[in-house]
Amino acid sequence: MHVSGLERVSACLFDAYGTLFDFASAAAACEAAPVERRAALTALWRDKQLQYSWLRSLQGRYVDFWNVTGDALDYALDNLGLADAGLRDPLMALYRRLSPFPEVPATLRALRGAGYATAILSNGSPAMLADAVAAAGLEGLFDAVMSVDPLRVFKTDPRVYQYALDRLGLAASEVAFLSSNGWDAYAASDFGLGVVWCNRYRQPRERLPGAPDFEISNLAELPPLLGVR
Repeated sequence: MHVSGLERVSACLFDAYGTLFDFASAAAACEAAPVERRAALTALWRDKQLQYSWLRSLQGRYVDFWNVTGDALDYALDNLGLADAGLRDPLMALYRRLSPFPEVPATLRALRGAGYATAILSNGSPAMLADAVAAAGLEGLFDAVMSVDPLRVFKTDPRVYQYALDRLGLAASEVAFLSSNGWDAYAASDFGLGVVWCNRYRQPRERLPGAPDFEISNLAELPPLLGVR
């Protein structure tokens, strides 16, 4: 039986980075990166990546997410005194083949087996997303893989969420949006989507407009929420 509020859902729309793909796996897999600096590098790289996407949207100075990711890594390496350690190229290559979280393949197969459409909506560039999906062995498990690139603006601009509905040909009530990023989950809720916040990192609630309809700790909890056994 569907949980109340999800009765009309026919599609599950997933954020990519942090939700399906573990952005920490790049630094973790980089043998040249000092072990004791990997956590700090991951955190700062991710923070600057998000900040640069938001600031570029506000400034109207779009470049694709691959360039944003590279700029953020350059900042992080410089800040941590690792700019001359030869880490940039291997880390950027590893970012194109991030590990999926362990439960992701089985979750997607369960949803599709139950008749749900599945799609990605991400800041990532089309090439980044294609590489990530292929490297994770998830090809054939999505009806659509959507990048913000045609819009030339990043989440949380409302046009991004509308773009996904237009591409899917569905009403907001027919879509469950999944993100591990609180800012993304709250913005999608404020836009009008039904939202399941995959709060992997046990973050407190955001002080932002909107509020996720449901909260889970990993994506394995999604199929039961939708009544899929």
